[in-house]
Formats: sequence, C-alpha cells, structure tokens
Amino acid sequence: MSRIATMRAMRIHSSGRHPELEDAPLRALREHEVLLKVTACGVCRTDLHLMQGELPNARYPVTPGHEIVGRVVEVAEGVANWSLGDRVGVPWLASACGRCSYCERGFENLCEQAEFTGCTVDGGYAEYAIADSRYCLAIPERYSDAEAASLLCAGLIGYRAYRAAGDGSRIGLYGFGAAAHLLAQVAHAQHRRVFAFTRPGDLAAQQFARDLGAVWAGGSDELPPEPLDAAIIFAPVGALVPAALAAVGKAGRVVCSGIHMSDIPSFPYALLWGERSVSSVANLTRADGREFMRIAADIHLRPVVELFRLDEAAAALDALAHGRLRGAAVLTNE
Repeated sequence: MSRIATMRAMRIHSSGRHPELEDAPLRALREHEVLLKVTACGVCRTDLHLMQGELPNARYPVTPGHEIVGRVVEVAEGVANWSLGDRVGVPWLASACGRCSYCERGFENLCEQAEFTGCTVDGGYAEYAIADSRYCLAIPERYSDAEAASLLCAGLIGYRAYRAAGDGSRIGLYGFGAAAHLLAQVAHAQHRRVFAFTRPGDLAAQQFARDLGAVWAGGSDELPPEPLDAAIIFAPVGALVPAALAAVGKAGRVVCSGIHMSDIPSFPYALLWGERSVSSVANLTRADGREFMRIAADIHLRPVVELFRLDEAAAALDALAHGRLRGAAVLTNE
C-alpha cells in the first residue's frame, strides 16, 4: 500500500459542476506506476470541457489536470526509468494498449483503449498523483516547475498541430492563449513569420503576441495582410474554420487543435478549392513529447504563467473561460 492514505484533491463529481476540494483516498500502486508529489499542474481549456460535460469519454468523479509536474516519492515493480526524487512530467496520454492497429502504426494517440490523465484517470489537481512511468516525460532543467507545467499540454498538443501545419513560412495562430504563446516563440526561433488572431478588440492580447515575435496581430474577424501558408485554430470556435480558410492561400492548411469545438458552419466550396485542407489533431504520442522536450531544451522558451493555489482551481478555470489570462494558469502546491 502507498505510505500516504489520503490527500487533498479538487474533484469534479458530475458534468456541470465545478471542482470541489476534498480529502481523497490514495490507492496502492500497480506495476509500472510511480507516485508523484505534485508541485505544479497546468489548467487547460480541456478541463473546462470536462467540467461542462463536453468530453464523451470522461469518467466522474474525477480529479482533473493533465499538465503535471512532480517528484517521484514511490515506485512500483517494473519501473526502470525513474528513481525516487526525480522530477517528471505527466501529459494527457496516460496509457495505450500497444497492440491495436493504431498503436502498431505509431498512432497510439488514437488507440481506442487509451486512457487520458485527468479525464478517464485521476490527474494533477491534487497533492499527489499516480502515473504510468512509461508515459512520463523528462523535463529540461532550465524551466521551473510552474513553467514546465505549461509545456505538457499547451506545448505538446500545440506542437503536434504545429507539425501538422507543414513547413510554410507564414503561419496563423487563432486564439492567442497558452498554446499559441509558446508556439509563437518556437516559430520565431525557427525563422517563421507568425500572424496572431485574437478575440476582436483584444488589444492587450495582440500586443502580447507582438511582444513574443508575431509580425502581425489582429482580430479573428480580420484578414491578414498577406495569404498564410497554414493556420492553427486553438479557440474552440467552429466559425473560425471558414475564417481561417479565407486567410490561407492555395495549398494552405487549416489545423484544428482542440479536443472539442462548436459546430462548423457551412461555407462555399470556393474557400476549400485550390488544394486547401482542413484537419484535426488528437491527443499526442510519447514520441511527440520527447521531440518537443528536446526543442524546449534547445530553445529558451519563456512560458508566461499565472499562479493559483490548489483550492483556487475554480477561479483559475473561470479566468480561463473569460479570457482574463495572459499565458497559462498553473496550480501550485508550494
């Protein structure tokens, strides 16, 4: 049995309810698992979708949080890659079967039996978290725990979308929040030109984007000054799909990165013609995680975070929902 019997955790008991602070039991470890003392956990828009009942596979009650940074305090049998005291990161993908056609083809992110941190298994809005050691990630030393938390979803899922967008030099980012503010820095370091789209009239977010290297920033109801090679949509707004199609040139790609999005309205075929494309990204693979962490080690990213105590999780989610954050929200136990 785990040496710790109970912990404080923010739990969501059903869709439509805010997370509530309570004493939660801490089960014994299973093979390959590690117990982490959580030091920081990022707050993601996916957590809002979980709270609002928009994730069909979610299991309630559940402890949200899939951007976990912690120290290993206990290891189970079969753990070969981590030791007591190690700092590790726990991302959205908690496990996959390893045997299905998706896993065998390198798409473990699409595995029908996959488990997801803070959605189908308990996550990091807590003092402690249990994770499968095989799915944990090493974090570059240059980042503090709070900074590293934002890398584990905003960075990872964003990076998968960034790769799907191709290698064009002009890239648009719709919704300049936690993911976009990191990817803008990656793109700038790789000598690509970033065009940032925010909520109409959000001049502060537009200036934030320019401060991070964007060559242009405007409202999502505007067209950029020149056609884009690709656009990534981070905001869960289906109406942005035809808007982004109108902003990209021929052969342009539009990538939808969210796990949930409102319905996409109909649009004329002329917006799609010219070999433009629309695609989505889902979840992430361990290979994505390792690759992005190598990039984060080489490029000195500047994650902008706003800290909240564990018991302030509802306030952090509310700030995220109403666009009051500059960068990413992070819960901390320190």
